[in-house]
Amino acid sequence: MTSLATSSSATAAEAAAAEAHGGHADLRLFGLATFLVADGMTFAGFFAAYLTFRAVNPLPAGSTYELELLLPSINTMLLLVSSYTFHRSGRNLLLGRMGPCRNWLLLTAALGAAFLAGQMVEYFTLPFGLTDNLFASTFYALTGFHGLHVTLGVICILLVWVQTRNGGRVTSTTPFGLEAAELYWHFVDGIWVVLYGILYLL
Repeated sequence: MTSLATSSSATAAEAAAAEAHGGHADLRLFGLATFLVADGMTFAGFFAAYLTFRAVNPLPAGSTYELELLLPSINTMLLLVSSYTFHRSGRNLLLGRMGPCRNWLLLTAALGAAFLAGQMVEYFTLPFGLTDNLFASTFYALTGFHGLHVTLGVICILLVWVQTRNGGRVTSTTPFGLEAAELYWHFVDGIWVVLYGILYLL
């Protein structure tokens, strides 16, 4: 029964989107996905450069540091859990449960903010600065660029939360705002998992 209701909601949402675009298919999510692929290439460039430097021109002794794993591991768990909470928010939106949808959104934003706080704590306790050497510069460039994405994601989540309130633009029949923010957030989480593996575990 729930699956039938969800399917009906999704169909209604698609119909509303098509009507809002003059009968044409709504390609906004496709456009966002294309943008994220391009954005992912930027991260891929960072990853490739760092791995190439390490393979072709090994960093001299003393230019790498033993990074603490506890805080980054906690941050990884925060982001992975936030992907689940965002998914729960989207499911509740499609079922028309606006209260739980907003609550899950706020929890997701809080998890994202906790991640950023953890990253700032790490920055203040690292034994190296931005310009110390190649490793330090790459570390700050990668984590800082990702942190910028998380910050933008938290802002987007809060904007969507505002738009889910009574009379807002995000409803079960017009879910694009939440779907776009959720897709972006899953992208940011996926990038962090790769970044965590390369910088902290290799």
